[in-house]
Amino acid sequence: MADDVLSELLRPLRLSDIFYSRWQAGGDWGVQGEEDSCAVLHYMLSNECFVGFHDDSPPVHLGAGDLAVFPYGTAHTFAGRPDAVAAQPLRSVLPERVPGSSDVVSVGSEPTDTEMLCASLHYDRTAEPALYRALPRVIVLRRDVLIGEPLLHGTLCSLASEIARTSPGSGLVALRAFEMVFVLALRTALERLTELSPALQALRHPGISASLVAIYRDYARPWTVETLARRAGMSRSAFSETFRALVGDSPARHLTVRRLQEARALLSDGSVALGDIPARIGYQSNVGFHLAFRREFDTTPGAYRKALRPT
Repeated sequence: MADDVLSELLRPLRLSDIFYSRWQAGGDWGVQGEEDSCAVLHYMLSNECFVGFHDDSPPVHLGAGDLAVFPYGTAHTFAGRPDAVAAQPLRSVLPERVPGSSDVVSVGSEPTDTEMLCASLHYDRTAEPALYRALPRVIVLRRDVLIGEPLLHGTLCSLASEIARTSPGSGLVALRAFEMVFVLALRTALERLTELSPALQALRHPGISASLVAIYRDYARPWTVETLARRAGMSRSAFSETFRALVGDSPARHLTVRRLQEARALLSDGSVALGDIPARIGYQSNVGFHLAFRREFDTTPGAYRKALRPT
């Protein structure tokens, strides 16, 4: 699609690797996860579990066939009961979660009656678009919704047997399969669950989504609020008001952040000359770029690149 805003939102993340595991639980069990720099997936194969956060929000119930997606790895507890108080730290259950590896985890006591698949998809946190962080901390797709999405449901149903294989290429297959589940889950939420957050509404809004594609894909163009409003097919005032209400900041600020995130990626690439970066991301002068970068990251572009070099 020419204006696929979800693809443009996810493109800078550069999904790179995965750790996945198969969990078996029984009796009274609970696991306390920590904040993680990755997208996390929980797919319930049998029985149920309850997801809780470190606040006063009620626990989220997951039944067999449900999928929970944590887009940016928000810390949470998952347990066999909604009132679990003695959850084990995740690091004590899984002391090492090496990207590219997998594990089988048993918690609680025999007999085990609960089974789920979990995956951590690693991405470049420095390239995380501001709107991505505004997505709901957890997106739950119920079994009946998944059944209505044949590609997503079929991929999930095949994962349990596929990740048990040790044949050549199995690691890459697992990464691509979980990556597909992640993207398809976000697409389903975008199409069916926009009431969950203003960010999903922004991605679904015809005019705002068109402007977001322009910002994410063509950030180097000399956009103004007026030209972005024309791209959205809206008046300047209506565009600015709607953009701020749904996205959470102004169009100009969103464009600046996108450009500076790309600048950090280019600074990490030693083959790109420092002096070439401003023009590549849409700045007309080196001074303007330098000031904007320092204001955003409290360091200069040169110092940022120098800090990345091995000593």
